Amino acid sequence: MTIALVLLLIGVVVAVKERGRGHLHKLGLELNAKPSISPVATLQPGGQDPIVLQRSHIGGGEVPEFLTATLLPGRGMNVFQITAFVPGKGEVPLLVSPELPLAVKELTGLGEDASGAASLAMGGALEVPWANRLQGAPTPDGQGLLAIWHGETISLPVEARDGKPGAEGGLLLARRSDSTTMHVMPDGGQAEAVYQAGDFGGHWLSNTVVTTSVLLSSKTLEIKVVARNTGTAPEPMGIGWIPRFSIVSGDRAHATLRLPNAQRIEKRSDSTGLPTGKLLPVAGTKYDFTGRTGAKLGAMSLDDSFVHLKPGLLDNGPVLELRDVTGKFGLRMTALTSTIKAFRVSAPANKATVLVAPEFNYDDPLGREWPKDEDTGMAVLQPGQSVQWKVRLELFSLNEPETPHF
Repeated sequence: MTIALVLLLIGVVVAVKERGRGHLHKLGLELNAKPSISPVATLQPGGQDPIVLQRSHIGGGEVPEFLTATLLPGRGMNVFQITAFVPGKGEVPLLVSPELPLAVKELTGLGEDASGAASLAMGGALEVPWANRLQGAPTPDGQGLLAIWHGETISLPVEARDGKPGAEGGLLLARRSDSTTMHVMPDGGQAEAVYQAGDFGGHWLSNTVVTTSVLLSSKTLEIKVVARNTGTAPEPMGIGWIPRFSIVSGDRAHATLRLPNAQRIEKRSDSTGLPTGKLLPVAGTKYDFTGRTGAKLGAMSLDDSFVHLKPGLLDNGPVLELRDVTGKFGLRMTALTSTIKAFRVSAPANKATVLVAPEFNYDDPLGREWPKDEDTGMAVLQPGQSVQWKVRLELFSLNEPETPHF
């Protein structure tokens, strides 16, 4: 009884003091307030949580290492950001992307982003069931276009970017995953997202299930996409990835690009970017980046696709390398499936960024400009068949002697 009385008196004294300080009313409001719920959508592009694969830096500070990969399953598994440890610079972002809260404001799925076009301007979007741009005849209402494949008509939504109208980037850009899984590994982790895409909203010829996976380790990042025809009709299938890499040092002029032996797709004009249907040799031209360490980007602008890719003698597939000479590290991309028929490169002269896209298909693969005997890269999936697209990224130091890569 005595103890209870003492506690009561102490409580009264505290209350009087708080009232005198003007805090008692505030304290009462805080105690009676309902818990606030922050809108989770501000952190959920496409309405789903981002997936972050991450690992600790363990290399002793002398060699570059991958650290994280941020993936957006609610936006077609866009590889939104990749970070790496670079000696002398610490942790740096490798892809050109805004901060996630700012990105969510752009990735609305509404208006100009109704088909997911905003994803093409950040990170590295996965493109399914075609890569880059398709052309065709406009629909009567002007809201779409019609392309022809093996006598079948495909009706597609129209996007216009940089004044170049067309159906761009595929139909996975704004799609939410139907399931996701993650696995922690000793030196990184793996994430997988499955998309029951059906006929892509009535825009494709059969039903498709798309399975995407990303595997992170210290030296490599592997990305795989598998498309399976679950419908009853044949369908064309193209797959690509369009990561826009930052030249971390900012020194674009001295950065170098290496490409495999290939041919370049001729364009009608730089303004449209549309192909003529002709392939041009690169040897001895300004587009020859086939040297052992490539060639400097200098002040040259690039917006070109290279096809008929030929792997090096010791390579597992066609290899593209981007070297940040001033930053003293490089990034190597290897196409691990023979289905990848094209490397597209976009590197504006006034920006320290390089888009390097490994793709199944050529530019406008269903267009009439192509000779009938030219394989423009669209796989044909019969009912029940699958096709795989896979690439591997590797980091390497320019301070170390070069060794053969297998």
